[in-house]
Amino acid sequence: MEANTVPGESLMMELNRLVQEEVKRSSWWELRGKDCTILGLAFMALPLRAAALALASARPVGALLLGVCHAVITIKGTHLSSHSGICLWCLQVGGAFSADAAVHGHVKFHHAHTNVLGLGDSSLWKVPSLSREVYLFIAPLAVPVITPLVAVAHLRGRPFLSSLRTVLLISLGLCSHLWILLDFCGFSFLSALCCMFLTRSIFSIPYIHVNIFQHIGLSMFSPEQRPKRIHQMTHGVLNLPRNPLLDWTFGHSLISCHIEHHLFPSLSDNMCLKVQPVVRRFLKQKSLPYQQDLYLSRLRLFFHQYRELMVLARPSPSSWASNERPGIQTGDQSEDRTVQEAMMESEERC
Repeated sequence: MEANTVPGESLMMELNRLVQEEVKRSSWWELRGKDCTILGLAFMALPLRAAALALASARPVGALLLGVCHAVITIKGTHLSSHSGICLWCLQVGGAFSADAAVHGHVKFHHAHTNVLGLGDSSLWKVPSLSREVYLFIAPLAVPVITPLVAVAHLRGRPFLSSLRTVLLISLGLCSHLWILLDFCGFSFLSALCCMFLTRSIFSIPYIHVNIFQHIGLSMFSPEQRPKRIHQMTHGVLNLPRNPLLDWTFGHSLISCHIEHHLFPSLSDNMCLKVQPVVRRFLKQKSLPYQQDLYLSRLRLFFHQYRELMVLARPSPSSWASNERPGIQTGDQSEDRTVQEAMMESEERC
């Protein structure tokens, strides 16, 4: 059944109203509790994983499980904290990255300027000097080493106390991880370093894949002529199918509900999943795209069209002139920002 519309209501306002109704009907468990429980279990399971590493016969299993816990905390946890502004220390201690740089790059640029050329076009993920085989399957394994180096590079020009706090928190996370492996698990120094690298790189390959699969190759927009937010997100964002392992470690908002996440970035992973039927039905009713593709299908696309997608110059922006695309308007997004602010206020009241 098509939703009742209010005269003068924009598409984004109409969708926001429907989503807010779903939010108001949701309990705290649905809004935040489920995701907090997953993160809490990941933290509580760390001692058990460390105990498994202390047993020589169980070390492979312990390393794998420790990698899963680390991914839950540093990917799902830090992503949620970057949007909520809560527990940003988790990003620095667990993820070995600057919280200020993450919020600035991800929230203020990637989300505010999704697929806008020169701003949020995901070009930072491109390394044209690498071959497709190296980039897609080998280079991601270096993410645990590159991440703290990039974090330090981002400290240039930052206030001294902020930079010092970031360095201390990153050092705390790395040193405590190493200390546990040395003193509690009985590893040698070299073995401890190898184990740290292994547990932190287990999900590096899908992490890079997810970041490029869901934006690159879709519509790009010029800064001067970008569409309204709802058109920008529906044409520039793609969902991957449900995956139990990646849904648990990365979160629904990064995998199967990425469109919902970009439309409503303040929603938790569980709420993105809950409002997904509402968003999908609304976009279908309004003849707007709801883009989905299989993980392996995107991998084949990037493997066979790697040069066009990841090496050559930036793509030309899609034409979004209102006279060329009927029903699609260009202009500022002040109304869309008002919608997002209303959404955040509604969640806080809940």
